[in-house]
Amino acid sequence: MNALERLKSDYPWIQTPLVVGAPMRLIALADMAVEISKAGGIGFIGAGTDVSDLHTHLDNARKLLHSTTLSTNNDTLPIGIGFINWGANLSLTMPLIQQYKPAAVWFFAPSSLDSLADWTNILRHIRPEMKVWVQVGSVKEARDVVQRVRPDVLVVQGTDAGGHGLAQGAGLISLLPEVCDVLAGLTHPEWYAGPVVVAAGGIAEARGASAAMVLGASGVVLGTRFLACPEAKIARGYQKEVLRASDGGQSTARTKVYDTLRGTTGWAESHNARGILNQSYWDAVKGMSNEENMKLYDEEMGKGDAGWGEGARMTTYAGSAVGLVREVKGAGEIVREVRDGTKKLLEGAKAFL
Repeated sequence: MNALERLKSDYPWIQTPLVVGAPMRLIALADMAVEISKAGGIGFIGAGTDVSDLHTHLDNARKLLHSTTLSTNNDTLPIGIGFINWGANLSLTMPLIQQYKPAAVWFFAPSSLDSLADWTNILRHIRPEMKVWVQVGSVKEARDVVQRVRPDVLVVQGTDAGGHGLAQGAGLISLLPEVCDVLAGLTHPEWYAGPVVVAAGGIAEARGASAAMVLGASGVVLGTRFLACPEAKIARGYQKEVLRASDGGQSTARTKVYDTLRGTTGWAESHNARGILNQSYWDAVKGMSNEENMKLYDEEMGKGDAGWGEGARMTTYAGSAVGLVREVKGAGEIVREVRDGTKKLLEGAKAFL
């Protein structure tokens, strides 16, 4: 089967071009994941590193899906779960995966390739029908992961992405085709057809999605765009800042400043996160000590929605495509809008042939 046939076989409810919701940690939860899948995409719950409350989110998803008629295989739940591997507790996830039967798991930022292989082998053993997605940000990562882990789906993320990713990398326009070329040259055992490739990082609407398809992706992942939907579990101040920001190449940056201030410091040196620039960032650049900056950050947390903004201090993770996010829409509406727009653009491109 080709990649499109495999996607439709593994996820019978989807419509193509495929739109996927990024598993944004503690932002993309049951409401968002379900609405994305109901619209013909694939929604992921962003468990991140803390899986202590994952059972609640999965139970909510099951209840929200109870009255739907989405077609699935082997009684799977038509959503996925996203893990940040270096911090998540694998032992706590196994019984949940057996109980709720998610259609996919998304792995990101393992402490080592060996640990990633261990996670994959264990979860495939307890739930063979579940598909494994692995996020990478470089050609080397892609090659190593595919040869060692044999993922069902490879998520290729460019550095325009919001939130966490490789500190050093390339945008999708060069990264994705090179990854596809390298993967095409790899040999695999007879039982493994190679991964389906989906693209992430800097895609917020149909034009970016269309470009990613031409570059070699079989689907696209949106994160920043879904920050501006009512299902996103973020403060109103955070969402308003996403809608305000523009010119994302200038108004966002990849940095470890926000991790330091928030206390999320378990990330490897190879990773940082893209967020909208604000006073916390500029004070750090000017030489303010971490201690003073953290003190001011803690004070800002008590201001509610006023804590977000260009002159404020609260973290606003978002990608460089943030300037293309201009209004709040439902998650399902975003999926349909991007999918329909991509179809029209790709069909229109035939006029140039």
